[in-house]
Amino acid sequence: MSLDYDSTPDTSPETGARSTVRDKAIAELRQALLTGRIVPGRALTLRGLAATLGTSPMPVREAIRALAAEHALEIQANGRVIVPTMTPSRFDDLMRARVLLEPEVAALALPRLDRATVKALTGIDDALDRCLENGDVENYMQFNHDFHFTVYRAADAPVLLPLIESLWLQFGPFMRTVYGRVGTITLVDQHKEAIAAIARRDEAGLREAIRNDILDGMRLIGSVDLGREAGAPG
Repeated sequence: MSLDYDSTPDTSPETGARSTVRDKAIAELRQALLTGRIVPGRALTLRGLAATLGTSPMPVREAIRALAAEHALEIQANGRVIVPTMTPSRFDDLMRARVLLEPEVAALALPRLDRATVKALTGIDDALDRCLENGDVENYMQFNHDFHFTVYRAADAPVLLPLIESLWLQFGPFMRTVYGRVGTITLVDQHKEAIAAIARRDEAGLREAIRNDILDGMRLIGSVDLGREAGAPG
C-alpha cells in the first residue's frame, strides 16, 4: 500500500520564523548552561525561562527537549525540569570522557591551526587572564569555552565535536558553583602551553597541554566537597 503525501518542505515564512525563534532559544539556553547561569538541582519553569529569554513558552519547550537529549537538562517523571546534580561517579565519567576525547580532537585540529588562529587564541587567553585578575567568573567561563572550541572546531570532526559540546554543557553549571566557592585566584590553566605547542606544530605537546588543562580542573574539584555541590545539605 502506498501513502500519498506532499513531501515538499514547508518553507513558509511562518515556519522559518518558528525555526529561528526555536534556534535562538536553544542557543541562549546553551549559553546559560555553558556559563553556569543556571544552578544545578534547581527546578526550571517554562514561564520563567521564557521570561528570561524574552520569548514564548513553545520555543523554550523545544529547547528543553533538545538539551535534555544532550543530557544537559533532565525532564523528570512529574514534568519538572532541572539541571542534573553532580555526583562523584558522574563527575568521574565526564572527566574521563573529556580526557579521552579533547586531546584527540585537538591533535586532529593541529594541521588546520595557522598563525591567525595562534593570534586569536593568544587574544582569548589574554582576556582570560584579565577575568582571573578581576574575579569575573562568568566571562572567564565564556572565554575558556571560546579558547577550547576555537581549537576543536578546526578539527572538522562532526561526530566527535557534538560529544565534547555535550560534556561541556553538562559540566558548566557545576563548575560555576565551584568557581564561585573557591574564587578565580586559584584557577590555573595550560593555555599558554597549548598555544606554544600549536606554534611549533608539536602534536604530543598539544595533547599533553589539553590533557593537563582538564586534569587541573580535577585537582580543583579536590578542594571542594563534591557531595555538597551535588545537592547535599551544606
